[in-house]
Amino acid sequence: MMAEGSSSVTSSKGDLIENGKNKTKICCKRCPSLVLSPKQATLTEKEFFLPYMYKKKVESQPHDGETLTDYWLVEDMFTFDNVGFSNTVGSIKYLICADCEIGPIGWHDLTNKKAFYIALDRVQHV
Repeated sequence: MMAEGSSSVTSSKGDLIENGKNKTKICCKRCPSLVLSPKQATLTEKEFFLPYMYKKKVESQPHDGETLTDYWLVEDMFTFDNVGFSNTVGSIKYLICADCEIGPIGWHDLTNKKAFYIALDRVQHV
């Protein structure tokens, strides 16, 4: 579900890409926190189930979520301007906004040190 005032991803993913990288700033959907600067991530399609977004302190049912396929791929965790990590669930760490702790906005599989995924539907493109 898109937050009010968010950029629509489905209108044209091509508008978000320039020279194979993200054209715009990628920010938290709920607060103005900058997650990634332009030209830092590549668009990739990968099917992955993400729990619905919630604030860290609020409990959520583990099976409440959605399967998403469009992600920004970041190959180095130090590329992020601002991101937090949840507790480990199996071999997955969920990515959250470091400022407002809303998430997950993406995920990282601990078995692949060079793959961090940010869901297009969970962020704003500014």
